[in-house]
Amino acid sequence: MKGSLWLAWRQQRLAAASAAAVLAVVAGLAVYFRSAMVDDLATGRFDACDPGPLYCSQPGTGLPMLLDVQPLQYLGWLNIVLPVLIGVFWGAPLLGRDRELGTHRMVLAQGVSRGQWFVARFGLAAVTTVALSGLLAWLFAWWRHPAADRSYGLFWYESPALSGSGPRVVAAALFGLAAGTLLGLLARRVLAAMGLTLLVTGALTLAVEWAHRARWLVPPHTYVSAGSVPKAPMGEKWSTGDYGLITASGHHDTVLTCPFPSGAELRACMAQHGYVSRFYRANPAGDYWNFQWTDTAVLGGLAVLLTVVTVLLLRRRV
Repeated sequence: MKGSLWLAWRQQRLAAASAAAVLAVVAGLAVYFRSAMVDDLATGRFDACDPGPLYCSQPGTGLPMLLDVQPLQYLGWLNIVLPVLIGVFWGAPLLGRDRELGTHRMVLAQGVSRGQWFVARFGLAAVTTVALSGLLAWLFAWWRHPAADRSYGLFWYESPALSGSGPRVVAAALFGLAAGTLLGLLARRVLAAMGLTLLVTGALTLAVEWAHRARWLVPPHTYVSAGSVPKAPMGEKWSTGDYGLITASGHHDTVLTCPFPSGAELRACMAQHGYVSRFYRANPAGDYWNFQWTDTAVLGGLAVLLTVVTVLLLRRRV
């Protein structure tokens, strides 16, 4: 097995070195920009800002006060597209290049079994993928922490934070590797496998983002309040934009029937139309982990399934 691992390392050392270089650059940028963020917060300019989605305004000018979180958002987007990059540039050539060039026959002729050949290559790639994706996800969380869920920072439900952090980043990266490896085994050419991997991993990435926005994986909560008093602040909740009024029979109606804030006009309108309360739908901040573990289960399950299919196909394709 040492020979198989040595050969796998020889073939993947460029990809591993590239991953290490990317990680080093991102870590350096994270330290630099996070330090600037902490220094900006230490000035006290943001101390009077309340948590919640409403912008904190500068005294006198009324302009919103914001931290420079754009580099942090870039890291989040990098973590989101990481499965695509790993699948295309690491997974697809992992077995596909040997099959295209025919070099796997020479390796297998040296007494190396197909299982050893696969485990050495895929195992090394998987360990590196877990290390890279896990460290990038940790860097994002560490960088975001000083300005988490603040009007001047980055809220948990924004795509760079929701999809670019946590264990789902690792599961998604492993899915990208597994998808690329399987397609590399199935396709006759590495370039064809890379193109197919780009389509598959890109489509799944977009599908997961759509499922988040549609609340398909984690349904929202319904919050009810009386129209006679102001409703509780939205705070860190992720609103669906679905607001309305409720009749005595429990029927939900559009808020446009009584488009007034809390007060006498709203109470009078609700009484006139027979409404007894109002509602809105949103996901609380605690649902961040529900999204995370749901994504992790789905993407990790797909990664395991594709890996098993790859192992089963090795008998016919190699």
